[in-house]
Amino acid sequence: MEDAFVVADTVSGRIEGEIVRSMLKAHGIQALLSGEGAAAAIGLNVGRLARVDVLVPRKQLEQAATILADYYAGRLAGEDEYG
Repeated sequence: MEDAFVVADTVSGRIEGEIVRSMLKAHGIQALLSGEGAAAAIGLNVGRLARVDVLVPRKQLEQAATILADYYAGRLAGEDEYG
């Protein structure tokens, strides 16, 4: 399925998930958050139950992986490099 969403990253909570989702969106990648149900229901912000998956369309996974690698390495460059 070309339109299927796949996990691009797993982060430690909703706040970090929103940061990563917004960064990917700023680079033209559609991203969704998943796995936050238990944490939201119980009010957890750390630990295994607070983990959130960042999902992207399968066709954008490679581009997302490059952007995420640069983000975590602290070397995000201009948008032109990802276009």
